[in-house]
Amino acid sequence: MKLIYSDQYDLNLGDHVFPSIKYRLIREKVLRDGVAQPEDFVEPPAASDDDIALVHHRDYIRKLQTGKLSYLEILRLEIPYSPELVRAVWLSAGGSILAGRLALQDGACANIGGGFHHAYPDHGEGFCVLNDIAVAIRRLQKDRIIERAMTVDCDVHQGNGTAAIFAGDPSVFTLSIHQANNYPYPKPPSTLDLNLADGAGDEEYLRELEKGLDQALAEFQAEIILYVAGADPYREDQLGGLKLTLEGLEKRDRLVFGRAHAKKIPVAVTFAGGYARHVEDTVTIHTNTIRVAKEFTS
Repeated sequence: MKLIYSDQYDLNLGDHVFPSIKYRLIREKVLRDGVAQPEDFVEPPAASDDDIALVHHRDYIRKLQTGKLSYLEILRLEIPYSPELVRAVWLSAGGSILAGRLALQDGACANIGGGFHHAYPDHGEGFCVLNDIAVAIRRLQKDRIIERAMTVDCDVHQGNGTAAIFAGDPSVFTLSIHQANNYPYPKPPSTLDLNLADGAGDEEYLRELEKGLDQALAEFQAEIILYVAGADPYREDQLGGLKLTLEGLEKRDRLVFGRAHAKKIPVAVTFAGGYARHVEDTVTIHTNTIRVAKEFTS
């Protein structure tokens, strides 16, 4: 299984709750632990402006590229604007397109960056500048590689941007399992939202996810799943209020990959959020996702 990675994925955030250093640390850990070999890593090309424009408004794209975002638009991003940030998100979008193509070829692929599910066509928010998930789906559809895609969003925060982008589109099924009483407000409806109460732990989470996956896969014939494998349902996460353990999160991954494997649906993974008090925990959660994915594709 190939892993999409660039040293330039780092969002250049400095001292920020979003640990964008995690991308490099994930690469180092999977190599150190023998989960992957150097030849498994693929450098992504940046998405083209036309790729980005399949989802995002041209005016927003120009503002990003020329540094013309307003003060309020930057505040809404909740991360500092920089040329390095713009380069990183264009690369992450290209990485998610490539992950989709390689997943269709090999059964699974992980983009170590990406998963920026709060971005809307005309603005970014919640640490998300471009919605690489939507860009990847639209590019695969444009190339006629697929017609129908499903997003399975397991970040602790609802995928509001993704839900809004695909609202009313019968070719994309959006599933989001998340903490109900958490960002974002409001939450545009996904095709299927699984709203969890504060403090939900492994048992409840896995029960609801299993039911949701079975319902989604019975209703919708997906040709690919975009799996948003956020690390922030973890009980030690600073921005989440769920109580999943490391073991529970690994069982979550097995459930998603197991259901997809049984239906012979390729899976492209993005890693989205993760804000554990100790960044090593976030890196372990993401590494475990890669390990589980490889088990189902080896």
